[in-house]
Amino acid sequence: MTLIAQPTASHFIDGAYVEDSAGAAFDVIFPGTGEVIARLHEATPAIIEAALASAARAQKEWAARKPVERARILHRAAALIRERNAELSALETLDTGKPIQETLVADASSGADALEYFAGLAPTVTGETMPLGRDFVYTVREPLGVCVGIGAWNYPTQIACWKSAPALAFGNAMLFKPSETTPLCTLKLAEIYIEAGLPAGLFNVVQGKGAVGASLVTDPRVAKVSLTGSVPTGRRVYAAAAEGIRHVTMELGGKSPLIVFDDADIEDAVGAAMLGNFYSSGQICSNGTRVFVQDGIKERFLDRLKARTESIILGDPREEATQMGPLVSAAQLEKVAAYVAAGQAEGARLVTGGARVLLNSGYYIQPTVFADVTDDMSIAREEIFGPVMAVLDFGSEEEVLARANATEFGLAAGVFTRDLARGHRMAAGLEAGTCWINAYNLTPVEAPFGGVKQSGVGRENSRAAIEHYTQVKSVYVGMGPVDAPY
Repeated sequence: MTLIAQPTASHFIDGAYVEDSAGAAFDVIFPGTGEVIARLHEATPAIIEAALASAARAQKEWAARKPVERARILHRAAALIRERNAELSALETLDTGKPIQETLVADASSGADALEYFAGLAPTVTGETMPLGRDFVYTVREPLGVCVGIGAWNYPTQIACWKSAPALAFGNAMLFKPSETTPLCTLKLAEIYIEAGLPAGLFNVVQGKGAVGASLVTDPRVAKVSLTGSVPTGRRVYAAAAEGIRHVTMELGGKSPLIVFDDADIEDAVGAAMLGNFYSSGQICSNGTRVFVQDGIKERFLDRLKARTESIILGDPREEATQMGPLVSAAQLEKVAAYVAAGQAEGARLVTGGARVLLNSGYYIQPTVFADVTDDMSIAREEIFGPVMAVLDFGSEEEVLARANATEFGLAAGVFTRDLARGHRMAAGLEAGTCWINAYNLTPVEAPFGGVKQSGVGRENSRAAIEHYTQVKSVYVGMGPVDAPY
């Protein structure tokens, strides 16, 4: 595996690495072995003030630049990410524990996709003109100002790019707080932005836990907050942002249904179910963790699912042959193991997996499949965020649609069927922000991504991001004398 020089300090502010050892220290752990690979410090009030002040200063000049000038810098940053994909992927694997075969194709490279997309979109963002006879109104789209991005630990590089690319493209500054569990990769992105020509202060990175995030969200200089995280965290951040009437984007958790009808291609459906439960060791918010399989194909589906799941190569994520690595932390391993025990205690049938794996002192658990799961079981109701699949039976289309929607979540959903009319009916009826028909977990930057119900508000990616990183100003132009009644 290619090695990369680690960041040289905890924070990146105003174009340079910054350290303040007065901040509480925390360790960065490689999940594959449990080893400490870095020690960072949480942001102190002085660090936070420096980050906010530099962002506020830099944003004004940046917003005044032509969109094509901003786009050139983002294109250069994307090119640098692609040139260094192997090195960045190696660091992502150390940071998260995800297999190198995943990070090489799904992390930094998808971040580069976002930079390229929004670089192309930036010059097309224009206003409108409304004729009113003698007078007229025109609109302009203006940046919001200083935006705060708060990342999750499962896709640190991708999330940082998904948030910073539209923010920067449309003239904002971004102050980003990665998860304290996976804090390293975003610092390398900050380096690349400066190398690409981004003015200092426009993309700052500060480290820390919830208290650091809270101090950012409530600062009067902050115009917008974009969070990727759990529903409980989202509630707290949303409420804090609302105190200052700030713009928000909340991309939260899910318990998404993947529905397999009896006319589906079994191999495709099994493959999608595995991708939707075991990729990144199941640590993906949009995963289809409730797999509804129609009665007529249940046993065939389970037979193929068991065989293919048991062929997954679980191992050291630094090895290119490894298909599934560890969970991100010891705490996450304990949480997932507790759900496996709960599934068995509540009467679900363990088809395969469920055991911890002793390997290099890392946080490993087998990919796990439960069958005969009922809607009231905890493994069918609660977000596990690990490689635990719940397979549920169903009979009719109407029944499965009602059961699929009977959840507080609404992030994603998938349908496998050869009947495309039925596929479109299901997509129309499913209460989810993103639906797939005969596919799962594909999230190109060209498509909007986000949830409904408790899974969030707002959308990331695509042209929809324009609405979440700009605001409209209306200008009325009077072309004649003022008609006053007094």
